[in-house]
Amino acid sequence: MTLTMLPEWAPHERVWIGFPSHEPEWPGVLDLARREVAAFANAVHADGAGEAVHLIAADVQSAEAARALAAPGVIVEQHVFGDIWLRDTGPIIVATGADRQARHFDNNGWGGKYDLPGDREIGGILADTISLPVTRCDWIFEGGAIDAGGTGLVVTTEQCVLNPNRNPDLTRDEIEARLKGDLGFDRVLWLGDGLLNDHTDGHVDNLARFVGPNRLALPVAEGEDDPNAAIYADAKARAEAMGVEVVPIPSPGRVIRNGEVIPASYMNFYIGNAVVVVPVYGTANDDAAVAAIQAFFPDRKAVGLRADHILFGGGSFHCISQQVPR
Repeated sequence: MTLTMLPEWAPHERVWIGFPSHEPEWPGVLDLARREVAAFANAVHADGAGEAVHLIAADVQSAEAARALAAPGVIVEQHVFGDIWLRDTGPIIVATGADRQARHFDNNGWGGKYDLPGDREIGGILADTISLPVTRCDWIFEGGAIDAGGTGLVVTTEQCVLNPNRNPDLTRDEIEARLKGDLGFDRVLWLGDGLLNDHTDGHVDNLARFVGPNRLALPVAEGEDDPNAAIYADAKARAEAMGVEVVPIPSPGRVIRNGEVIPASYMNFYIGNAVVVVPVYGTANDDAAVAAIQAFFPDRKAVGLRADHILFGGGSFHCISQQVPR
């Protein structure tokens, strides 16, 4: 049987969560980012339904800080890495029945923008901690660039995965073949661009997420000045053209920091065994977004947690986590 990347709502054995560890990557906000990350870890752990939570720190001092903020029972591990985006640098686990294996992809610092020591190795290191067979996949790829729908369908964006700063020698067809061969998919839904000013060149986990088989959640533009209105409309048209059911989630709208639009998104939620943790930013649609996501997961509790300072580093809860299916 084919080993496949499972949808995130499949039961988890554990989740790895990156803990902010390098002051230069978090100038002036390191402590605040750490508190937001710990609050996320503690929320997943509080009613985890058997999902072990592992905070991953990069050095002794950061591990001590993590232990001081973590709830009893949250496990703190120390491994060298560059930054906390374990969705992108950690291993992706594929499975069929009881058979599980890890896929470890190469990383070039998100298109050469943030090439930090340790980020090319952390995926293999984490896979080794749970004694899974590891296959090294010899192309540049980040886990936040895709989302699995549980039916063989995967969603991604052309802006990121076809970007010449990743795999300039691979064609679209060759990349599709690798997504199918390495991760077990049989169809690819190609969306266009990701969010405006997204440092990842448009990771799909900030734009569109599966919330059930063949059911894709997409934001709805908030007002005429929503900077991503055209991107949302294009994504909806592409998904529906492929026969995918599109369901709406409110957008945070235009969120400005230091005079620049930032890629604030409710879509970067994490689906745990018992909770769905949604990033919120103090905007008008925070409560409505959490309620919308709750409706998709009646067997879990949706909670909104502030993620302003994690976003300062370029991502949110989904970006910093990587689950291991049971």
